[in-house]
Amino acid sequence: MLKKQNLIWVIGLILITMILALPAAGWMKKEVKSDRAAHRSALDPIIMVPGSSATQNRFDSLVKIINHDSVHSHSLIKVTVERNNKLRISGKLLSHDHRPFMVIAFADNADGYQPVQRQAAWMNLAVNQLEKIYGFNRFSGIGHSNGGLIWTLYLEKYFDQNRFSIDRLMTIGTPYNFKERNLNKKTNILKELINGRKKLPKHLIVYSINGSINYSTDGLVAAESVAAGKYVFQGQVAHYTRITVTGDNTEHSDLPQNRQIIKLIEQNVLRTQKPQLERK
Repeated sequence: MLKKQNLIWVIGLILITMILALPAAGWMKKEVKSDRAAHRSALDPIIMVPGSSATQNRFDSLVKIINHDSVHSHSLIKVTVERNNKLRISGKLLSHDHRPFMVIAFADNADGYQPVQRQAAWMNLAVNQLEKIYGFNRFSGIGHSNGGLIWTLYLEKYFDQNRFSIDRLMTIGTPYNFKERNLNKKTNILKELINGRKKLPKHLIVYSINGSINYSTDGLVAAESVAAGKYVFQGQVAHYTRITVTGDNTEHSDLPQNRQIIKLIEQNVLRTQKPQLERK
């Protein structure tokens, strides 16, 4: 009888130990992930996402101009995510380069609410695969047109702040309210981004740029739609600045090659100083 009681006590003690160990194991795993994100990798890529109908070659001219201005060339690595979730990766990481450009494009690059949702999920696949190959845990982002929507959805729905850190995000000609000019009429994409804004990284610095050929549009995206980004970012990130660029090459498709915008990228994304532009 005594042996039976002792056995019961031993089994009970084992069960209690296992129950207590489960939360501790979860805490340790979380701490390990947080510690990994705190130790920032030397590699700090700039990940660029093109807009609808654009390919992985969308930013070739931008990178060529920046490399012409730079003492050391930046690598250009391109990824296209196929409809079956397979990735096509090309390009080479140069040995001296800690700030490579990485472009994530999509074989299904259609416009619209549902396609942008799929593209954000595909972006998550691509970022995870690039991390496995190149071993980075931090990056900055640039998105042109709907690429800015994809970036924002990715940050709200898929970005793991225990695994990665992001310092800067620059969106260029991004229609946060699609084609709607009236900010009182919020489209489904804007409503979703507003609802998920609290998941955005608090330390993030965001620049939202719109081109202007007549002070109201870049020929495709209305200034009011770009301005709707304030409902997403203001009060949620460390800094949110909206910039209007006028003059030559300010039509929507020309914006990634616009010299003013390239200078903004060089000053506010490639460099790591605090933002010099006034917060709006």
